Amino acid sequence: MDTLFRNVTAVLPDAAVLKYAYVGVDAGKITYIGTELPAEPPGGVIEGRGKVLAPGLVNTHTHLPMTLLRGFADDMDLQTWLFQHIFPAEDKLTAELVYTGSLLALMECIASGTVSVSDMYFFESDVARAVAESGIKANLCRPFQGEENHEVRTREALELIGQYHGYDNGRIRIDASVHAEYTSSPAIWEAAATLARENGLRLHTHLSETVREHDECVTKYGLTPAAVFDRHGLFSVPVTAAHCVHITDDDIAILAERGATAVHNPVSNLKLNSGVARVQAMRKGGVNVALGTDGAASNNSLDMFEEMKTAAILAAGDDPLTAAGALRLATVNGAKAQGRESGQIAVGFDADLILLDFDKPHLQPLHNVISSLVYSARGSDVCLTMVNGTILYRDGEFLTIDRERVLREAGKAACIF
Repeated sequence: MDTLFRNVTAVLPDAAVLKYAYVGVDAGKITYIGTELPAEPPGGVIEGRGKVLAPGLVNTHTHLPMTLLRGFADDMDLQTWLFQHIFPAEDKLTAELVYTGSLLALMECIASGTVSVSDMYFFESDVARAVAESGIKANLCRPFQGEENHEVRTREALELIGQYHGYDNGRIRIDASVHAEYTSSPAIWEAAATLARENGLRLHTHLSETVREHDECVTKYGLTPAAVFDRHGLFSVPVTAAHCVHITDDDIAILAERGATAVHNPVSNLKLNSGVARVQAMRKGGVNVALGTDGAASNNSLDMFEEMKTAAILAAGDDPLTAAGALRLATVNGAKAQGRESGQIAVGFDADLILLDFDKPHLQPLHNVISSLVYSARGSDVCLTMVNGTILYRDGEFLTIDRERVLREAGKAACIF
């Protein structure tokens, strides 16, 4: 056994809690859970008294390099924000800036308990380079968009697949992607779907984020974005559809039938005045619903604890999501969206774990561990992040990223915008 967590309060599947637990890790997998000391001696012991051991969080929709645009354009609607401010700023980005912005984002993710991300951006090989160095898991994609030559994008995607798909025993995976219905065309959609089918890939897209996007698609095609994507074959592969704020009941049926995941981005959607996704309707309709932050330019934070709390509060009332439901969105459902055996503290699952220090005023007294995780905990309470059995962050120290260098380079980058 490589590592043994001792005397922890462990969060097990279905929101069960095991106190004074021992959790053993070997060869990147969880191999032991119990209240008795395991017979096999560990290579190292991590004392967990006063701490909670939880599944690492999965951020299933983000744009990592956009940390460089955090606070750049705030307090406006999505269309104004995107077309008048963000797209022009992104034209100034280079491969090296994307690499720096990705490392900056990954530090924030790792320090706040995220163990895996689904990222969509350009210069994606440089995002992948940052991910490879950081030790985190990621599903990465370069979106097809515009009226551009889709053969160029297909060739770029195949190069990225050759470089990074399956890297480090699958720690990095490459997805196909369509940016959105309103930034592309049917030929683009079909090319992306073909790429995914022929290479056994998942596909990542934005879907019905705003009422304008949704309604203009109906006017143009006579179909909703989900329906028109389905007609052109996008849902012939496993799809991660971000936002889904304005999808209809018929759209929910399409997502459920095709086995797609809808990614709830509550903070970003609220900040850009896009609306609130019908999470409970999607869940009851059989859709796998996961959780994401979106990029730091529209959210300003990559803290998944903030997303869990916001998601749970937005769904409060007669049909609550509950703290346990919000935690599921951020863990096992996210892992399912990425096609990974993660998101649970269970024997045989990947050792993607986070340890939180509960010896803090805002986490005491401790009446209910799950409620406290979702409603009271913050990303800053994470004191250890482990991915595939390897510790990436412990007690404020990054073990795979040069913190000072990244902060210095990110500071320089701010001057170009």
